[in-house]
Amino acid sequence: MERQILHIDVNNAFLSWTAVEMLKAGETLDIRTIPAIIGGDETRRAGIVLAKSMLAKKYGIKTGETIYSAKKKCPNLKVYRGCEYRVYREYSNKLYNMLLEYTDKIERFSIDECFLDMTEYLAGSTLLDKAKEISKRVKEEFGFTVNIGVAHNKLLAKMASDFEKPDKIHTLFENEIENKMWTLPISELFMIGRKTVPKLNQMGIKTIGDLAKADKKDIIKKFGKHGSLIWEYANRN
Repeated sequence: MERQILHIDVNNAFLSWTAVEMLKAGETLDIRTIPAIIGGDETRRAGIVLAKSMLAKKYGIKTGETIYSAKKKCPNLKVYRGCEYRVYREYSNKLYNMLLEYTDKIERFSIDECFLDMTEYLAGSTLLDKAKEISKRVKEEFGFTVNIGVAHNKLLAKMASDFEKPDKIHTLFENEIENKMWTLPISELFMIGRKTVPKLNQMGIKTIGDLAKADKKDIIKKFGKHGSLIWEYANRN
């Protein structure tokens, strides 16, 4: 039986969950709709970006960079303190408990993302139908959004959920790999680190498709066991 996998990924989790808490407390501004970040003490140059809105991302702001650097990119950037971690855990648990209504085969990948094995739980519905239902319920019941990847294995489901954001559902089935995945920059492949990208580029490998078509022996010679892993990922193994 072909596996039926969903990857659920909360959009800008810490910022989204903070926004929902603020709105519950009476705040009228939804910080997801402005250039905003969750960060520490912005008076200290060492403070870093913990989460960012989609509008902040458009300015090139990255998670992990200093708030000082982020504000140079976007002078009107708004900085907010995050909630206590227990609040984020509560939102994560609410989502998890709702997903248990669909399958008991759930793998938590992090606080804001998980895999659902729906193989034995479709009951006449399609995998895409279930994804749409989950997306709608999360918005209506919890006030935040998710991206959902729909595929026949975990790697492809995770890759799919990283396509256009936020609040999207994307499929990545085997017959879509060449058009949807192989055309992406090599940096988009799961398990490719920043230091690996320039080394692959030096080998003439610019896209995931380039890696998939490369000689596996050459990749292993350059990167060892990790090379074998990323070559297999590029070939959706």
